[in-house]
Amino acid sequence: MVRSALSSIGTALSQTWRAVKASTDASVLATARFLGFLYGPIDRSLPVDQALKKTLNYRLAPHVGWRHSFGGIAYLLFVILVATGVMLVFYYRPSPQEAHASVQHIVSDVAFGWLVRDVHAWSANLIVIALLLHIGRVFLEASYKPPRETNWLIGLLLMVVVFLFGASGYLLPWDQWSYWLVAEITHAMESLPMFGATMAEAVRGDEVVSGATLSRFFALHVVLLPWVAAALLVYHFTLVRRRGIAPPMGVPGDAPKDVVGSGIPFFPDHLLRSLIVSALVIAVVITLAAFFPRPVGDPADISTVPDSLVTTWLLADVARALIRYVGPWLFIALVALLGGLVVLPLFDRRPARQLRDRRIALLLGAGFVLIFAAAWYAGRQMRDTPPSIAVEPRAVAVEPSPISTEPLGPSPIRPAPSADEGGVP
Repeated sequence: MVRSALSSIGTALSQTWRAVKASTDASVLATARFLGFLYGPIDRSLPVDQALKKTLNYRLAPHVGWRHSFGGIAYLLFVILVATGVMLVFYYRPSPQEAHASVQHIVSDVAFGWLVRDVHAWSANLIVIALLLHIGRVFLEASYKPPRETNWLIGLLLMVVVFLFGASGYLLPWDQWSYWLVAEITHAMESLPMFGATMAEAVRGDEVVSGATLSRFFALHVVLLPWVAAALLVYHFTLVRRRGIAPPMGVPGDAPKDVVGSGIPFFPDHLLRSLIVSALVIAVVITLAAFFPRPVGDPADISTVPDSLVTTWLLADVARALIRYVGPWLFIALVALLGGLVVLPLFDRRPARQLRDRRIALLLGAGFVLIFAAAWYAGRQMRDTPPSIAVEPRAVAVEPSPISTEPLGPSPIRPAPSADEGGVP
């Protein structure tokens, strides 16, 4: 009976595949190509099975190796963030009265809610590291040189979008840590000359961080930024496919056709490498989420400055240190640094790709690494310190909440704060 059932299933699947080949256009493979399961161009003049076979036989340049996996890791983490974020939105309530309680409900009462939230939180940290490593590899190998200047710009824009994702998501738990960190940063914005106060008010939507700020951050995090990221990703992947992967350091310009033709096959070599890396990344994220969960702070209170301000996002440490030691000019410095990276391909157009021959690029890259590492280290030392003394609670009438902000159940995530976790609910 079992053999007969298996035979029937096999026959049905075979008939289904024949029907698909006869009625489906090869363009359907574009989705698999976008997700990374295919790489080569799709020949839409062929039946879907032959187009699939031709695409799988595509060969990548022989220098493509494990170091090219950082971009794929960042993309995988972005997919994880989207998937877990959608699950969290089903239970999260973006209002000052209910936000903190809904987070407590997720981690206490929803089945595996704590795991989904902490996978989301850790992915928000790891994607920053993966992006920096990916951009660092492109920078060191001078892969931003012509004809790939546009893709370099799109990559930097994607990095900014990822930072905005983390910054907007950091406030959503609506606890004391997230509330007062945002208050500290927006207070620093106010000190900027000319446009500082206007920019801070635009970010907050109010004179102080309030429900209007929470609504604004939630809309940015859930509605606007996903569409911007999707558009940039499509453009980024299209340019990568069109221009190909940049040649190794010893080959100026684009790699010769015969070099690419004698490279490694995408299937199974590169695809297997990608699957191995993906499995390792997922294992690391789940392990970190299980053993180092993001703690839940006390509900946000505008009238009480906390004695300690625990940061739970990698870039939050960097931002606090720069604010404390550099001041409001941090924002201008970051914009200037980003501007330098954007225009770098316009000034560094010589064919030389060795780092010792690119002194301006070397100074720019070394300066960024040193500032970032020093700020991150200093920020970690400030994790248990209160907000800047310049941030004072303002006299604002706060109506009593009609809904209790007490936890809906005992939270398993009440221990002392742990290592870097992402700034998301």
